[in-house]
Amino acid sequence: MAGHQGLPVDPEERARAICLRLLTGTPRTRGQLAEALRKREIPEDVAEAVLSRFEDVGLIDDAAFADAWVESRHHGRGLARRALARELRTKGVDPALIDNAVGQLDPEQEKRTARALVDRKLHTTRGLDRDKRLRRLAGMLARKGYSEGLALRVVREALEEEGEDMEDHPLYGMD
Repeated sequence: MAGHQGLPVDPEERARAICLRLLTGTPRTRGQLAEALRKREIPEDVAEAVLSRFEDVGLIDDAAFADAWVESRHHGRGLARRALARELRTKGVDPALIDNAVGQLDPEQEKRTARALVDRKLHTTRGLDRDKRLRRLAGMLARKGYSEGLALRVVREALEEEGEDMEDHPLYGMD
């Protein structure tokens, strides 16, 4: 028997239908699905049972979700560990799973990615004074979650390789 919008009347059947529909388009975390069920007034015990069953059969896998998210967003958008962890927290991923997923990015990989981002934007700052270039490029990295020290180091190296004199800059040598 179906209720409004073609969803079953039985709360457990409704919860299953909602989860399956949400999982069809894109992977979701257990937290995202739990929130969707809560908003649709599925009783908490029913939601818990359905979500646990979905986990048991592999339809929900927050660890795999976190690993794929880190891989995709780091390589696709150049996000640093800090930004990736923040995004995963907003999706309701367990902190231990977040630590594990972002821990797979080693500091050297993160530095290489930061440098590639700077190299792509460097030409857009040509013609600006050195300080403005430094602020723009370091700001871009900060918005992607890179630490101030790493951002300044990577930008300084890129500007030096381009011929900018950075030795007299107040931030020279700061990391």
